[in-house]
Amino acid sequence: MDASLIVDATALSLKVSVGATALAALVGVPAGSWLALGSFRGQGSLRSLVWGLTGLPPVVAGLLVYLLLSRSGPLGSLGLLYTPKAMLAAQFVLVTPVIVALTDSAVRSVPAAASEAARALGATEYQVRTALLKEARGGALAAVMTGLGRALAEVGAVMLVGGNILGRTRVLTTAILLETRQGNFGNALALGAILVSLSVLVNATARAMSAGFARWEAGSR
Repeated sequence: MDASLIVDATALSLKVSVGATALAALVGVPAGSWLALGSFRGQGSLRSLVWGLTGLPPVVAGLLVYLLLSRSGPLGSLGLLYTPKAMLAAQFVLVTPVIVALTDSAVRSVPAAASEAARALGATEYQVRTALLKEARGGALAAVMTGLGRALAEVGAVMLVGGNILGRTRVLTTAILLETRQGNFGNALALGAILVSLSVLVNATARAMSAGFARWEAGSR
């Protein structure tokens, strides 16, 4: 397999997955925080729905985006189907519930003593919530990195809306699938090794940043 094709597939994988995760984080972290700290009717049902969507099958997410972007769909005039932007949209749909759910869990897992201590010091409700979010930022970071890991490993949705077009929408996962179908197992394994390396790098970065947050918090106390 041409080295330039490997580089292109790797670069596009990172571009699409990082872009989708960044957009999902902009939506998911505030939404997860609101879900954790809010108090409203139907909150439990909404939380159950969000957690249920974390297991949304990729092909279903891809199908939803496909229907939106197809020629007969409401956004068909934009001509985005079989482009990296369509792939980004599909990954956004998949990753956002993951970030919302894990951020909600991280904020709710902050010990009650943290909010009680803040209130005892005369903090306003806004300041109490801000303090809770600061305590949970390591968990929120883990939520984002988990979302990125899912985006990098996704194949069904991006195949459906991207088409696996050489030089345009072929990413690592779809390239692995193609090479395997063609019996080029050596190429598939090489691509798989790159994908695994990226996943390991994502996890290592998350752990390093979480450890950095922990050291910073310990030093500021």
